[in-house]
Amino acid sequence: MLLSVHPRFATAILAGTKTVEVRRQRVAAPPGTPVLLYATAPTMAIVGMARIASVQVASPREVWSASRMSTGISRREYDEYMTGATQASGLALEEPVTFEDPVPLAALRASGSFHPPQSYRYLTGEDLRKVVEVAPMTAAALKGAMNDLTPA
Repeated sequence: MLLSVHPRFATAILAGTKTVEVRRQRVAAPPGTPVLLYATAPTMAIVGMARIASVQVASPREVWSASRMSTGISRREYDEYMTGATQASGLALEEPVTFEDPVPLAALRASGSFHPPQSYRYLTGEDLRKVVEVAPMTAAALKGAMNDLTPA
């Protein structure tokens, strides 16, 4: 999965101080799913990865109640983000890994058509292979993720 996040949230996730990422829609990803973190402007790069420990899909109120101490945002920010949403997802993240060399958007686009998602999108083994092609230094960190997505 590729998750677009503001740079301050990417930094907090990778530091382990933000362990729950919230989304306005249902996210159907099983525990153990690798998540590449794409930091939006001004960073515009894949900066690291984590794994999904669990996903809570519920009303925005229930998701906030269960995860408010782990979201890295204020109640006001949360309420503004969730305005009009009837469902929310809280993605509990674990095992954060910061890439020594972030993978810049320009490099991803040079290897083919790449468009960072507005929120998130699921990745294939081929997507991950492209990331490794443009950023060989991330290969070790991505190896496990690729094995998770590639059939034996």
